[in-house]
Amino acid sequence: MSAKKPKAGDLPAVRVDIPAWAAVVRARRRLEAVQSATGRVATLAGAAAVAVGMFTPALSGWSLLADAALTLAGLATLRLWRPEGLQRATASVLYLMPGASLGVLLAGQHFTPDLHPVWATVEAAALLTWTVGTWVVRPAQAGRHMLAPPPPRSVELAPAAQVVSDHPLAHWWARLVAVKDGPAPDTALDQIERTGERSMRAIIRSTVPGKPVPDISIKSLSALMDVPEEDIAIGGVPGRGAGVRLLTIGREGGDDDLATAWSTRIAPAAMPGAILTGVRVGRPMAGDD
Repeated sequence: MSAKKPKAGDLPAVRVDIPAWAAVVRARRRLEAVQSATGRVATLAGAAAVAVGMFTPALSGWSLLADAALTLAGLATLRLWRPEGLQRATASVLYLMPGASLGVLLAGQHFTPDLHPVWATVEAAALLTWTVGTWVVRPAQAGRHMLAPPPPRSVELAPAAQVVSDHPLAHWWARLVAVKDGPAPDTALDQIERTGERSMRAIIRSTVPGKPVPDISIKSLSALMDVPEEDIAIGGVPGRGAGVRLLTIGREGGDDDLATAWSTRIAPAAMPGAILTGVRVGRPMAGDD
């Protein structure tokens, strides 16, 4: 079977995929919420119109006209710019079901107002069935989603890099420091370098392009690391922007600096000839000799 050839002058179909921009998705999500709430309100209004008509048919005609107008207007917007085909026809039928069935109830009230009381029982059962079915099944919403699928519930843009180093400290930083409620959200630790026995330095990098490294509480870092606040410093990186910061912990040089201070300043005056061979940091435990 040969494919149908386009007529002369026809333009080929062009498919345009809209990128999942966060602002567009948020706007679509808000529109979906408004449409959902409108459907709920319409269901309650329709149920109320039929309930009032069970006692007085004075408003049944106006309710029927309003139901027809709103249903057809909604159907027109649903089918606007939609391709032809079975899917469009099925979606249209689903969309028409609540309004059409409500119209049947309203028409019965308007054209046959004085029926046997048994009809009132049937009418009440029909109203209850329509209300519960429309509220739970929501065929109009299902028809709309067939032609325009709802946006995802949440779209979170992944950071550029949560962990940019395989160093254990980088993973610790990502798990405890860079979290949403941590001292430095949306950051990562990179270029980790040990500078002494008890000192190190690293680069704090923002994981969101164009966003600076936030103001980091040294007190919070001190509590997480169990390191004195005076031994933690955060400053700029020479030649770099605010997207990176230099983190230093401890005093660079460690025991070597202490040995130099001993040999040049302490030993000549207090203990000539003594050489410092090791340093023990901490508090002596009870029972130590």
